[in-house]
Amino acid sequence: MPPQLCEFHLPLSPEELLKSGGINQYVVQEVLSVKQLPSQLRVFQVAFRTRGPLAVLEHFDTLYSILHHFRNIDSDLKEDTLEFLMKVVSRHSQDLPAVLDDTALSVSDRNAHLNALKMNCYILIRLMESFETTTSKTSLMGQDHGGKGKKSRTKAQGFDWEEARQPVLQMLTQLLQLDIYRLWNHSVVEEEFVSLLTGCCYRLLENPSISHQKNRPTREAITHLLGVALTRYNHMLSATLKIIQMLQHFEHLVSVLVAAVSVWSTEYGMKSIVGEIVREIGQKCPQELSRDTSGAKGYASFLTELAEQVPTIMMSSMSVLLDHLDGEVLNGDQLEEAARSTRDQFLDTLQAHCHDVNSFVRSRVLQLFTRIVQQKALPLTRFQAVVTLAVGRLADKSVLVSKNAIQLLATFLANNPYSCKLSDTDLSRPLQKETEKLQEMRAKHRATAPSVVPDLEEEWEAMLPELQSTLQQLLKLPEGDGKGGENLGDTETAEEVAKRIQQLLVKASYKHAITLTQTAVHHFQDKAPFNHINQEESEETKILNLLRNIFRGPTGSTQDKNLQVSPDKTASMEAVPEDKHGMVENNSDKEELVKQEMLVQYLQDAYNFSLQVTEAIGIISKMMYENTTSVVQEVIEFFVMVYQFGVPQALLGVRRMLPLVWSKEPGVREAVLNAYRQLYLHPKGDSARAKAQTLIQNLSLLLVDASLGTIQCLEEILCEFVQKGELKPAVTQLLWERVTEKVSCSPLERCSSVMLLGMMAKGKPEIVGSNLDTLLSVALEEKVEQDYRLAQQVCQAIANISDSQKRGLGKNHPPFRLPQDHRLFERLQEMVIKGFVYPDPLWIPFKEVAVSLIYQLAEGPELICAQLLQSCGKQTLERIQDPSTTEEGSKAAPTLPTFLLMNLLSLAGDVALQQLVHLEQAVSSELRRRRVLKEEQEEAKTKGQKEKNPSNESTMEEELGLVGASADDTEAELIRSICEMELLDGKQLLSAFVPLLLKVCNNPGLYSDPTLSTAASLALGKFCMISATFCDSHLRLLFTMLEKSSLPVVRSNLMVAIGDLAIRFPNLVEPWTPNLYARLRDPAPQVRKTAGLVMTHLILKDLVRVKGQVSEMAVLLIDPEPEVAALAKNFFNELAGKGNVVYNLLPDIISRLSDAESGVEEEPFHIIMRQLLSYITKDKQTESLVEKLCQRFRTARTERQHRDLAYCLSLLPLTERGLRKMQDNFECFGDKLSDETIFTAFLAAIGKLRRWAKPEAKALVDEFEQKLRACHTRGLDGTQEPETNQGSDQLSQPTTRRHINGHPATTSDSDFVTPQPRGTTKQRPSTRKVVSKKAAIIFSSDESSDEEYSAKMTEDDETPKKTTPIRRASLRSQKALRRPPPIPVV
Repeated sequence: MPPQLCEFHLPLSPEELLKSGGINQYVVQEVLSVKQLPSQLRVFQVAFRTRGPLAVLEHFDTLYSILHHFRNIDSDLKEDTLEFLMKVVSRHSQDLPAVLDDTALSVSDRNAHLNALKMNCYILIRLMESFETTTSKTSLMGQDHGGKGKKSRTKAQGFDWEEARQPVLQMLTQLLQLDIYRLWNHSVVEEEFVSLLTGCCYRLLENPSISHQKNRPTREAITHLLGVALTRYNHMLSATLKIIQMLQHFEHLVSVLVAAVSVWSTEYGMKSIVGEIVREIGQKCPQELSRDTSGAKGYASFLTELAEQVPTIMMSSMSVLLDHLDGEVLNGDQLEEAARSTRDQFLDTLQAHCHDVNSFVRSRVLQLFTRIVQQKALPLTRFQAVVTLAVGRLADKSVLVSKNAIQLLATFLANNPYSCKLSDTDLSRPLQKETEKLQEMRAKHRATAPSVVPDLEEEWEAMLPELQSTLQQLLKLPEGDGKGGENLGDTETAEEVAKRIQQLLVKASYKHAITLTQTAVHHFQDKAPFNHINQEESEETKILNLLRNIFRGPTGSTQDKNLQVSPDKTASMEAVPEDKHGMVENNSDKEELVKQEMLVQYLQDAYNFSLQVTEAIGIISKMMYENTTSVVQEVIEFFVMVYQFGVPQALLGVRRMLPLVWSKEPGVREAVLNAYRQLYLHPKGDSARAKAQTLIQNLSLLLVDASLGTIQCLEEILCEFVQKGELKPAVTQLLWERVTEKVSCSPLERCSSVMLLGMMAKGKPEIVGSNLDTLLSVALEEKVEQDYRLAQQVCQAIANISDSQKRGLGKNHPPFRLPQDHRLFERLQEMVIKGFVYPDPLWIPFKEVAVSLIYQLAEGPELICAQLLQSCGKQTLERIQDPSTTEEGSKAAPTLPTFLLMNLLSLAGDVALQQLVHLEQAVSSELRRRRVLKEEQEEAKTKGQKEKNPSNESTMEEELGLVGASADDTEAELIRSICEMELLDGKQLLSAFVPLLLKVCNNPGLYSDPTLSTAASLALGKFCMISATFCDSHLRLLFTMLEKSSLPVVRSNLMVAIGDLAIRFPNLVEPWTPNLYARLRDPAPQVRKTAGLVMTHLILKDLVRVKGQVSEMAVLLIDPEPEVAALAKNFFNELAGKGNVVYNLLPDIISRLSDAESGVEEEPFHIIMRQLLSYITKDKQTESLVEKLCQRFRTARTERQHRDLAYCLSLLPLTERGLRKMQDNFECFGDKLSDETIFTAFLAAIGKLRRWAKPEAKALVDEFEQKLRACHTRGLDGTQEPETNQGSDQLSQPTTRRHINGHPATTSDSDFVTPQPRGTTKQRPSTRKVVSKKAAIIFSSDESSDEEYSAKMTEDDETPKKTTPIRRASLRSQKALRRPPPIPVV
């Protein structure tokens, strides 16, 4: 059949055109080969010149063949085809108006034009899609190769598809604007044709590059084409569904579609499409949106941006979104009642969704409130409520929500309507003052009230309904019933009865008042007030009127409950003048009262706001060390703002951020530096000197009670500022004036000035170096009164500049040192010796810094310090009191002031430690420098000889670096031999102090002074650092003191000392590791904190093996001291970053914490496991733990252990594979499900999986839940009984419990053994329990060797293939009996 007589149907796929269809349906007859295409295209072009657009009816096969071979044909042919088709469609658009207006057009001609239109548009659209697909692939390949390929190819070919898209779309838009519907029967354009054109637009929008600025013309062309389709071709429903679909899958289209919908609703008048889109989003299932977070985010962003573009149109559709998303209404105060009501409804909805289950919704709500507060559109009545919500969201589990909560609080601070200073202490005083003033004004206003008649009238109106009801009930009663409550006295007068009636009415005794009135009316018929009765009125009206007159009578007053009002006062009240002057004065008093009430309310709100900010500071300060950089930056910015608003607690946060200057994250470090720039480098002041004075005062506040770590952090910040030249010269000048007392200041301010100068000298040594003599004369001269605190800071400043000078010297330059007779060392010696004989507590830290400075700067420092020791020892001997002078006739031992012995031992310890440092650093470096220099000189001399006589062996040794390495080993061995053989061999001065030191340490009862014990223990630790032999012989003494000393400071100091020994002599300390862990259970918080710090350092540096005792670190997570708990949390955070360490340790930790003897209570166990199991994030680890924990139900023997295991399972992020593991091991725990707690834990575990599971996984979850519920209600089936009995047989095996660390159960009396944990837990807070001896949960890891603790998880051994009977635990304990005991006392 000729093509003119066929009907062209738009196919769903190109292949359909090759199949024979219905009657008169066009079918492609032949697909041409690639070689035929150029010639056939030219034939088509010729035919087009003669027949116009209708030529396609005979040459459609050619165009179809080009599409069919699009990937294989030349690019020139593709471009020629596109260009030619554009001419064809453009020509057809020009011809169609005349064709459509032709009234004589035959049906065959109309069908021919319709077929030609559909053919041309179909080929053009498919050609566009092919170009788009090819270009997208090319751009992706270009990005993979650096993004250069696409640009070079495009320019070389001279064709850019991204530029060619716009003319095609504009041409199609012009075509759609014609009345082409008249070509179809019944003037209805078929839906397939409209979908053909619009579908191309949607496919173009899916390209991520469409949102780029360069593609803006294409976006506008697509928008107009779809706008015409909406207005002329009923495309509303399809467009709505397509937009919803694209928002769900393409994030880049949010802004593009917002712009398009805005244009359609304004320029094309299609406002209804906004309502359709909003309605479709509103009908989305909330559960589906909670799972599809990307789709929910796209919808929310689209709605928010659309509300900004067309807020009026969006308002009418907001009601359908209230179940899902919350809009924003930023209205001012000048609102009508209806608008204010609408605003309040939206704000109520926003506040409610602050607790939404979806974290994105909570975050978005806080962002909206932030914008509302920024634009000052939040009503003051909601201010406190929203602040409370923000404070509550600070502890949100979502990091994004916490971050936005901090931003909202910062915005509240910046836009608060109260005060620029928000100190609750400063606000409480004016609040109290104004509140007292308000109370006085209220009392005065009540006293000067003009009349009480209005008050009486109001009271009467209030009591009238109840009084009337009581009267009606009494009147309905028969005569004599219920009316005998009140009788008249024989001597009572009418006035006295009236007073009684008044009192009864005031007391609300209406029944008695009515009966008394009725009795009085009959008794006093001729006496007032009972004689003023109108007999024509009804009984009810008569009694009510009489009661009213009595209640409002001259003797009635609500202010006097006894109703005793004097006639004079009554007369005065009746005679109150009502002149204008009185009324004006009364009105002015009322206005003042109202103003005062508003002032008090304002101050109360400001005070409440400051309290909320203070509460927020405590929460936010704990977020300072979060892992998320953006959160830390927000916290830092918040504290800067709070500090500027004068909140006193902000200083704690400003100090707390100091250690972050050492952060490895550049953003965090820079945030800290910027914070201190903003807070301290730009103070307020009229002059440079005033600004410098303010800066110095603020920095000095940071130094008050500052720890050594805080000082080091501040030193790093000031060093940074000095190096960048940000500290003005006026600051340095003023500091020197305070040091030299040219400006009056306190001793502490003078000392802080020296500290600041020393910190600045770290970055710029000449600040102190140029005035070194001045510094010496200020603090170290004889004429100056001794101030050891100032002298200590001077020594520290000098040490800082000496460090800088040494760093500036080259490797071959001799070290910078001063001669022994330098004035500095002479003055230091004199001050140390002079202060030795005085009990000044500041002498100890000064002496330590002085000894360190001597070793750092002096030539031959050991000689100077030897003189110090000799002089101090001589003074000590001179002050020993003769026994004959102490008591007459008695033989008392010689005595010595305690502080002298303490000073002597402390000085000896400092000299010993500094001598060691001097040998291993300074002497070793100098030996190495001299050796290298000598080798270089010899190498220069023998260079020529080496060239003539090369030696292969020596060359090979030099290449391998063996020469230098062996020399370094020789030098290190020399230093070690000096420390081991010479320093404490009995010939050196230090060895003379060892007997005295050991005597003090070995006799704590005789030498019981706390300060002496502290100094002696520290000195012993320093002496042990020198020699391995000395350390080995006295290590037991150190651990005895660590364990049994009654002084927490001694135990804390020894913990630090032994930590240093573990680094220096790890093999010696390793057998004592359990004793180090034991200090984590110390009753003193100070010792637990120190032990936690030391163990954290040793474990994270791999200096101590992470064994089962790490459960003691886990117990610190529930420590009552917040600092200790935070330290433990930080330890596990760092440990979790070391591969699978936490995963490998979890079985041991669960086993030990569930132990009946040394475990913890159930609730603390939950807290610990919530923290530890949060580190299990890998699916492989989760599945393995699920299997292990399920199998441990068989070996656990108590209900508490069953509950603990179930709780741990409920915390794991269960996966589908994990659920299958749980099903496979169902028989292990099925018989335990009768316990409600265990059953609930399993339901919680699978509940997490159900929330995010796919439909097929949900079926598995439902099936498993049914199985759980069946076992919970009925128990296991009978088929499981044999296996259960077998397990019970295994559990009935006798076990012998041993010490869990593997030590022998008994030891000799001579051995020093650390007390068991339960011995110290009695003194700790009640987080542990002591119960009868029961079996613990034994994990497979408990049975492994020590080497297995650090083994990584593998595919084969991560899950046990069979359950472990509990009797194996006893075998392991028996093996432990064969282990060697601790090192005996030498």
